[in-house]
Amino acid sequence: MLDSAQEDEPLPKQALYLKWRPMSFDDMVGQEHITRTLRNSLKTGRIRHAYLFSGPRGTGKTTTARLLAKAINCRHEDADQRPCNVCAACVAVNEGRYLDLIEIDAATHTGVDDVRDLRDKIAFAPGEGQYKVYVIDEVHRFSGSAFDALLKTLEEPPPHAVFVLATTEIDKVPPTIKSRCLPFEFRRVSLREVADRLQLIADSEGLTIERGALELIARYGTGSVRDSISLLDQIVSDPDEVITLATAQRILGTASLAAVKDVVEAIINQDAAAGLHLINVAVDGGADPRQFGQQVVEHLRAVLLAQTASADLVEASQEDQAWYAAQAEQIERAALLRAVRAFNDAVNNYRGGWQPQLALELALMDALKPEPTVAVQYVAASAAQPAAPPPPPVEATPPGSPPVIELALIRDRWNQTMHTLGKKSSNAPEVMRYFKVLRVDGNVIHLGTETQLYYEKLQVPEKIQVLEWAFSSVHRLPLRVKVMLIAGNEAAGETGTGVVDMNDPLVSLGAELGAEIKPREKRHGE
Repeated sequence: MLDSAQEDEPLPKQALYLKWRPMSFDDMVGQEHITRTLRNSLKTGRIRHAYLFSGPRGTGKTTTARLLAKAINCRHEDADQRPCNVCAACVAVNEGRYLDLIEIDAATHTGVDDVRDLRDKIAFAPGEGQYKVYVIDEVHRFSGSAFDALLKTLEEPPPHAVFVLATTEIDKVPPTIKSRCLPFEFRRVSLREVADRLQLIADSEGLTIERGALELIARYGTGSVRDSISLLDQIVSDPDEVITLATAQRILGTASLAAVKDVVEAIINQDAAAGLHLINVAVDGGADPRQFGQQVVEHLRAVLLAQTASADLVEASQEDQAWYAAQAEQIERAALLRAVRAFNDAVNNYRGGWQPQLALELALMDALKPEPTVAVQYVAASAAQPAAPPPPPVEATPPGSPPVIELALIRDRWNQTMHTLGKKSSNAPEVMRYFKVLRVDGNVIHLGTETQLYYEKLQVPEKIQVLEWAFSSVHRLPLRVKVMLIAGNEAAGETGTGVVDMNDPLVSLGAELGAEIKPREKRHGE
C-alpha cells in the first residue's frame, strides 16, 4: 500500500506528441487526400486487405494505420462518425489493449521466421472485432526471404485480416509487394499547417508563445508534425514563460533571419569579408553551423523561386516575399545556382570538427568564385604544354565544313578524354558511358545516346562547356560538342542514319505537333 507521500507524488508528464496524437480523421493535419479516401471506403464497406503507407517520418503513417484499425472495428452505426472513440473497440485501441491490433516493428523482426510465425497466427479469427489488423512499421527493413514469405500471405489472406505496411523508403519495397497493396503517399505538411497545429496545442496547454517562434519551430521540423511538436515540448520548460522568437532561436541554435539575409546580401555584393564576418558572429553567438547553413540554403532557394517563377511559391510573409523578389533582381542566375550548390554541399557533407564554421566559410568562398569560361579553363589546362592551342571559338563552324580532326582519333583518345573530364566532374565519365561518337562536322563533335534520360542530363550549357573543355584539352584543338538522341540501335556514326537531332527546329516542331519521329531508313546503294 502506498504511503501518503507516494500518493501525492505526481505522475510523469506525458510527451506532447503522444498527448496530441490524432484520435480521429478530423485531427489529421495535411493528409486530407488520404483521410478522404479512407472515409469513403468506410462508407461503402470496401475494405482492402492490404494498404501501403509511404512518406517522410512524422507525417502520420502509423497514426493513420491505428485510426483505420479503430474505424473498421468501430461499432458506431454512422460510418461518418467512425472511429467514435466511445465504443469498446475504440477505447481498447486508444488504451493500447486491443488484441486484434498487432503492431510489428520490421526493424527488429527482419527474418523469415518472424513472418512465418505471423502467417501461422493469422488464420485464427479475431477475438474482439470484425477484423484483425496487422501494422508492419518500416517494412522496407525486411529481408528478401521475409518479403517472399509476406508475399504468400498477401496473395491469399483470410477475409478477416487487414495489413497496413508503413515505410519511409518506398523504393526498397519489392514491386511484387507494392502491386498487392493499395498505396497511399504521405506528404510533408506545409509550414503554415504545422504552425497552426502548434498554435492550437499552445493555446490548449495555456502556453504563451509568439507566432514567429511557432513558425521557426515548424520550419525546423521540416514538414514533420511529430518532430515539430517534440521541439515545442523541448522549448517550453516553464508553462508560465513567454516564448519569444529570440528564445526559440537560442534554444534551437538557429541564427536570426537578419543574419541569414545579411549573408545572402554579402553573396549578392560579392563581399567575402562581410560574409565571413557574419558567419563567424553567428556561430560564435551559438548558432549551430549545420542549421545555419540550412537556413542559408532555404533563403537562397526562395530567391531562386522568386527569380525563376514567383515569390508567391514561397511560404512566407508578404514582407519576406518582397525581400526575396528584390534580391532575385540583384543576382545573376549562374551566381545564384553556384551559391545554392556550394552551401547545400556544405550542409550535406558537414562533419563538425574543431573548426565548425570552416565548411560554411569554404562554401562562401566557392559561391563568390566566378565560374571560369571555357576559354579560361582551356588556357589553364594547356599552360604547362608547349605551344598552347587557342581557346574554343564562340561560334561553331557552319554545317558541312570539313572535319578539323579525324573521327578515329577521337575514338582512340576517348579514355584519355574521360580521365580529363573526371577532374572536373567525378560523375560525368559514368554518364558518358552511354554516349558514342557519331561524326565530326567541322569543329563540332556529335555525340549520341539511345537513352532519353542521359540525353536530358546533358541539356545544360554548363555541362556541354565542361565536355568541350575536356575534348579540347586532350586534342589541343578548339572543339565544340553537340549531343543527339539516337533512335534505334543502328551504328549511326558510320552511316549517318538512325540519328534524330531533337535540337533541330523542324524535328522539335514535329514532336510538339504529335508526329512520330523515326530515323531515315538506309536506301539502296547507300
